[in-house]
Amino acid sequence: MTREFSNVRKIASGPAFWLSAAVVAFGAWALATPSAAQEGIKIPPPAIDAPAQGNSEVAVLAGGCFWGVQGVFQHVEGVANAVSGYAGGDKQTAQYKVVGSGATGHAESVKVTFDPSKISYGQILQIYFSVAHDPTQLNRQGPDTGTQYRSTIFPADAEQAKVAKAYVAQLDKAKVFDAAIATTIEPGRAFYKAEDYHQDFLTLNPTYPYIVYNDLPKIENLKRLFPDRYRSDPVLVSEAKASN
Repeated sequence: MTREFSNVRKIASGPAFWLSAAVVAFGAWALATPSAAQEGIKIPPPAIDAPAQGNSEVAVLAGGCFWGVQGVFQHVEGVANAVSGYAGGDKQTAQYKVVGSGATGHAESVKVTFDPSKISYGQILQIYFSVAHDPTQLNRQGPDTGTQYRSTIFPADAEQAKVAKAYVAQLDKAKVFDAAIATTIEPGRAFYKAEDYHQDFLTLNPTYPYIVYNDLPKIENLKRLFPDRYRSDPVLVSEAKASN
């Protein structure tokens, strides 16, 4: 988020709390500003997809604030878990307050664990480009600015990198979006889980102004554009942890 609103989005390192004046101020700003939520558009599936490898695979994706990206994939059939975190930088800087400086190389990211017999890597990318974020925005996403909010795919292997690169080229060639795709593809980067208070944030805080304004529309777009992929009950990090 733009720096002047960073304290509104930021929550305490302990239990989440409300500062009523900040919430009111953010709500007033949001109502006076053009919608930051992506409308969601129908796009073609990838012409090249990755073959299934086993019964569980992982995709690491960045597209702005991880609250919304996590929330979207928690509502996708075939996804077993979606964890908010950081990728692109070093382990010692994978902390929310440090990543927020924009100088760590990290991007707020989501690690999506999925069953390839139910949904392919390419279909994960289709949802990512269509409803999870706007891939044409460079080093920002709606009200959030900085390289930590960049659109990035962190492929797990050469096959994922191949599919991602081919899909970006396919969508650009078809001029699906009004501008060129700004998504970078950064292989060989480790993922680090974010602090517990960031996990399941959309589900746990459905009335939080940032979530209402920027992220809940994404869930509606998922339901509208991918009805066969939408699950009404999200798969939560807390539930996945309890089942292990």
